[in-house]
Amino acid sequence: MKMLNSSNHQQPPQRQRALPKRIILVRHGESQGNRDGAAYTTTPDYKIPVTPHGIEQAKSAGSRIQHVVSDEGVSSKWKTYFYVSPYQRARSTLREIGRAFPKKRVIGVREECRIREQDFGNFQIAERMKVIKETRERFGRFFYRFPEGESAADVYDRVSSFLESLWRDIDMNRVHHDPSDDLNLIIVSHGLAIRVFLMKWFKWTVEQFEYLNNLGNCEFRVLQLGFGGEYSLAVHHSDEEMLQWGLSPEMIADQKWRAHATKGDWNEKCPWYLDTFFDQFADSDCEDGDDLQSSHDNGCHINPL
Repeated sequence: MKMLNSSNHQQPPQRQRALPKRIILVRHGESQGNRDGAAYTTTPDYKIPVTPHGIEQAKSAGSRIQHVVSDEGVSSKWKTYFYVSPYQRARSTLREIGRAFPKKRVIGVREECRIREQDFGNFQIAERMKVIKETRERFGRFFYRFPEGESAADVYDRVSSFLESLWRDIDMNRVHHDPSDDLNLIIVSHGLAIRVFLMKWFKWTVEQFEYLNNLGNCEFRVLQLGFGGEYSLAVHHSDEEMLQWGLSPEMIADQKWRAHATKGDWNEKCPWYLDTFFDQFADSDCEDGDDLQSSHDNGCHINPL
């Protein structure tokens, strides 16, 4: 039997993952529930429609998003792929946003249940919901679970699952993207789902989440690839905008670092993340590289950071 020389084996070509240039998170347009909370007493949350004003907001948002993804009309090599919540107000918003895009620019669209609105229960009684939301403010917005509904932590779990699927779609090119075009993923969702998406993406803490402000109707956030391959809000958005959204100066500094960082780097210039968890580290005379066991054996401790 003739043995094959392993050196003659041809390795399959490496498939280069073409990352989206932008991931744009859009909140739905003004809904009937935003205008009048009594709508929830007679209409299931998922069936709440957008208002005529919400339709106009969505049309305007579509034009502004098209302006962003085309680099203000300069670029001719770009495509979009949409993910949308199944709720009626999100689907209606997407439909109006789509009017700003030529069909040849849209690769595809997918309804995604995991980016739906936080479940507040079924039909909502206005006075009861007022008391419940007041209780939530005292308890904490992230962990408070609505009776018969969800907490923000529950939404975080399903959005985390969606993110895993999103990366598989990118890695396996399920969106059928031509790498020669800039890919823009546009996600039409809800205020809380967008905030926990950002929390998960940037590894923000629960405390930092509590300070975040909700997006306005048809507002959007742009996560854009920086020079080194990290996504950042600071590529497209200003410091003033991020402050208004509830990001602390330390979080903004991290976003600005990400805009220039090489992918995979650890931001050693922003020690605030460690400071969030630790008040003080032990002094040390050990050299870098000493393992923890030898540190204990020699009576010394881990170097301070």
